Amino acid sequence: MSDPHVTIEPSILYFGTPVVLISTQNEDGTANLAPMSAAWWIGWRCMLGLQTASKTPQNMIRTGQCVLNLPSPMQADAVNRLARLTGTQTIPALKQRLGYAYEPSKFAVAGLTPVPSQTVTAPRALECPIQLEAVVSAQHGMMDDDPQVAGLISAFEVRITRVHVHPGLLMDGHENRIDPAKWQPLIMNFQKLYGVSGTEIVPSRLAEIEEKHYRMPDVERARGVTEPIG
Repeated sequence: MSDPHVTIEPSILYFGTPVVLISTQNEDGTANLAPMSAAWWIGWRCMLGLQTASKTPQNMIRTGQCVLNLPSPMQADAVNRLARLTGTQTIPALKQRLGYAYEPSKFAVAGLTPVPSQTVTAPRALECPIQLEAVVSAQHGMMDDDPQVAGLISAFEVRITRVHVHPGLLMDGHENRIDPAKWQPLIMNFQKLYGVSGTEIVPSRLAEIEEKHYRMPDVERARGVTEPIG
């Protein structure tokens, strides 16, 4: 059989990842809010790929915490309003070339409402259906083997300390399970925003495994946090 594929060299490899609005606390106590989509989860841990010198990762390094607000397609306009804005007053040359502008009031510009978190000082975005409070566990350099970009990108490992979910997303009869047919994440697919279908294509064999078997010690660890960290 002949291979129908062609070999290409795309500049980015964004084959569909969820959009995250990361809220952090600035030096003066105000809030920063930034969209990103290089994120993936295992258990109650998340890996976040970020430009190290940007305001969000710098706040995360300084405070050791953040909130991962997960928008649905209903918040797509808010995400777009935040695009190409930066909380860094002195805009780096790269972001200047990309047309970024300084904006200190990200929540207001996005039209989103900051509400207090329970375990971290950074606020949550009220309108996002899911909000994950988190603390930074580790920072890993990426592309450090290339002297041209070494130090530019970091992967932050964060540990979730509290999960907030709109009750309409819960699976019927379960108080701790999100129904994938009800939760519609906003997806970044090669720089374009998409929703996902609520229709299951085929029954999943993985879904035959009870979720409780994947439960990690981080869940109990987070349960013991009763006041903001920091």
